[in-house]
Amino acid sequence: MNTDLKIFHFDYTLPDDAVAKYPLPDRDHSRLLVWKEGVIADHRFSQLPGLLPEGSMLVFNNTRVIRARLHFAKSTGAKIEVFCLEPTLPHDYVLSFAATRSCRWKCIVGNLKRWKEEVLEMRITPLEDVDEKTKDVVLRAELVGELEGGVEVEFSWDNPNFNFAEILEAAGNIPIPPYLHRESEEIDSTVYQTVYSKIKGSVAAPTAGLHFTESTFKELTNRNITCEELTLHVGAGTFQPVKSDTIREHRMHTEHFAVSKELIDRMIVHKRKIFAVGTTSVRTLESLFWMGCKILENPQIEPSGLFVKQWEPYDVECADCKSVQARKALQAREALQAISNYLEDRKMSHLETSTQIIILPGYQFRIIDGLVTNFHQPQSTLLLLISAILGTDWRRVYDHALKEGYRFLSYGDANLYFLNKKNADL
Repeated sequence: MNTDLKIFHFDYTLPDDAVAKYPLPDRDHSRLLVWKEGVIADHRFSQLPGLLPEGSMLVFNNTRVIRARLHFAKSTGAKIEVFCLEPTLPHDYVLSFAATRSCRWKCIVGNLKRWKEEVLEMRITPLEDVDEKTKDVVLRAELVGELEGGVEVEFSWDNPNFNFAEILEAAGNIPIPPYLHRESEEIDSTVYQTVYSKIKGSVAAPTAGLHFTESTFKELTNRNITCEELTLHVGAGTFQPVKSDTIREHRMHTEHFAVSKELIDRMIVHKRKIFAVGTTSVRTLESLFWMGCKILENPQIEPSGLFVKQWEPYDVECADCKSVQARKALQAREALQAISNYLEDRKMSHLETSTQIIILPGYQFRIIDGLVTNFHQPQSTLLLLISAILGTDWRRVYDHALKEGYRFLSYGDANLYFLNKKNADL
């Protein structure tokens, strides 16, 4: 694995007018570029079910975007934006959203130098009033301390009839991607969610899923295509550019996910192709293989020890990689079965852990056979993942899309890539 890859090799010119600022009125009317065995074809997204092999499995990320951007004003009038990234106390998303008095979150703060020690306050009206006399709530934010990649903020509010999820829903704004160069609008609260989103926690949408409609799902069922779900909460790190000259120097962000034992068991017996919907689903599914390897090596490992480090799948810069070569010889079903047995022994219905995996050109995919995705930013880790599937053909694909007027990035058009797995074991 060449970690000295130069990021400038993954650059391309993206004109501003090629970036979709808003989605199409009909989600499945977007265009769909298909790449299979080096051949590029142009379609509409509504044709996706007929382009997938019958009996395939599609795996979706059912995370839901939260209204993570909070705008406070100091007593002096200075504006402070608090962008919630992930909970710290309680650390669990469900428990944090259910909190009725206070909770702490890792945040990015705009105008941080102006905040200092003042407790910020905001008076809000929750969407569902419990009592006319108590409908207004005062939300407070207090700076606790510094964290890697942000600061810790304690939120508290004066009405225990409302939990933090309801507070965010009333007070916050949807954090649309910064490259759209506009403020979020009320329309984003609907269109920047997939139709199947369920589990709150993301600060960015798994945008490949934005194209799917109820009609699409009906056609997938008619094609005997199985639709499965997992949850990975997309963090702000997904927008983090690669600032270093080489990939070796880039620190990949960590994301938390949950996969049910039922899904793992169904993948074990599934005989046909598995397609990931979105890069977040890819990172989750591929991380499962390496977690299964860890369990086989140490059946008593704690769930927190299953965390996949950035370079762990590669024979480089990893303190725990002595068995990398042995892991590469393992079959995917063996790894998945190890996870299933692990969960069964511990009477756990879900595997909940996190991953820092980075997928680069040369990576050997273990679980997926293809990908539904959008077009990604130049010099991004997402484009590196795409190049791991397409090889150098990624540039021909993107040149074709720009020439043919495809719409790029989160609200843009879609792609369907078929993986050429040399040693497929699923």
